[in-house]
Parts: sequence; structure tokens; C-alpha cells
Amino acid sequence: MNGGPLVSARGVRKSFGHLEVLKGIDLDVQRGEVVVVLGPSGSGKSTFLRCINLLERPDGGSIRVDGELVGFRTRGDRVYALSESTIARQRQDIGMVFQHFNLFPHMTVLQNIVEAPTGVRGEARAEAERRALELLDRVGLSEKAHAYPRQLSGGQQQRVAIARALAMRPKVMLFDEPTSALDPELVGEVLETIQDLARDGLTMIVVTHEIGFARNVANRVVFMDEGRIVEEGSADVIDNPTNPRTQAFLSKVL
Repeated sequence: MNGGPLVSARGVRKSFGHLEVLKGIDLDVQRGEVVVVLGPSGSGKSTFLRCINLLERPDGGSIRVDGELVGFRTRGDRVYALSESTIARQRQDIGMVFQHFNLFPHMTVLQNIVEAPTGVRGEARAEAERRALELLDRVGLSEKAHAYPRQLSGGQQQRVAIARALAMRPKVMLFDEPTSALDPELVGEVLETIQDLARDGLTMIVVTHEIGFARNVANRVVFMDEGRIVEEGSADVIDNPTNPRTQAFLSKVL
């Protein structure tokens, strides 16, 4: 275990064609810290998360998780891309929950959660099922172990997706607007689950538009705009932003 930040990004850049989406992101996330990323659509928030877990490969800069360079290795002055198999191993330490639940429709809830620990980490099925049932209890869905995704509400499916990510015992959890696809009355149950994880000390980076949730759960709030971090600070910065762009954004959402 490295003694520095659990996640450390330096000068991260990413372009899609001629569009530069990330323009040099610097961010450290300490162990046990909850960092909430706010900002308008198109500001690069989701792309940054996808670079951390290598769903997108950065074009420049570096990202380290627990001291290990993600996606690349260095030899002397040269930087080499890692193989897909090595990237897959690194990705095991980085849990991610998306806007859409991406559960396997033909598998029960229990099977969805057990699939990766047994197939990727090689855990014994009995142990994986035991832990899956513990995680379902943790997210308030122990009675749904043998249900299929189609039998669940959107909020329940998202809580299963959270349990599935936790089953891999990640070092850090990334949440990419986890409530944006939900009906308004289902948002609270998912946010409550994430708050419970925060109280347990799980390191998390959460992209969200839920300002009240950010106030309650964030150790630190980061505002992004046009591919840059324009302001960051404690949750108090939501009510007292100093950057004009942050002020303009919050004036529209508060």
C-alpha cells in the first residue's frame, strides 16, 4: 500500500478528434475521502472518471491508483501502454457505477453479483455467494437475491449495480451520475446507499447533479468547466463559490 493519495491525477488530457475534452486535470483523492464532482454537461466530468478506470485512455498526463501508474508503464524516459490483460487486472481495483445499470437480464440478482468475483478474481463460488448476500443486505435488498432485473425498480437495479461493484473489493469507487436515469422518487434510496458507504470510509469519486447530496456527503467538492477544474474546496464552497463560472452554474441549479 502506498502512503500517498489513493488516486492521483496529473495533467490528464483527453481529446476526441479535434475536441479537447480534458485540458490538464490535476486531482488527488485521499484514502477514505469522498470527492463530489459538479459542473455543466460537457465539462469532462464523466470522461475523467472513464480515464481513471481506463474505459478511455488518456492522451497525456498520468493517473495513479494506490501508487501504481494506471494504463501505462515507464522504462527510462519512455512510456509504454500496458496490455489489455494488465489493464483488466488494474481495473479490478476500481469499481464503477454508471448512469444505466448494465445488469445481465438473464441472470438473477445473486448471479449478477457473483459473476465477476468468480470469473475474474477466481473466488470460490460459495464464498462469493456469501459475500454477495452480505452486500445485498447492506444495500437493503436481501429479499431480492433470486429476482431478475426486470422484476426490480430502477432504484433497486442501481443498488444491485452498487453491490456488484463492491463485490470486487475495489480500492476506490467511481459513480457516474448514478441517479440521472431514475424517476425522481427513486433517487433518494440510491443516494442513501452511497451515503452509507461514505460513512463506512470507502474512497469515492461521485459525479452528480444532486447538490443537496453533495453538501451532505462530500469531504471535497470539485467544479469542472470546459475540461478544467475551475474551483475546489470543502462542501461549503457550494454556498460560497469564488469563481465566476462556478457562481453562474450554481445560480441555475440551486
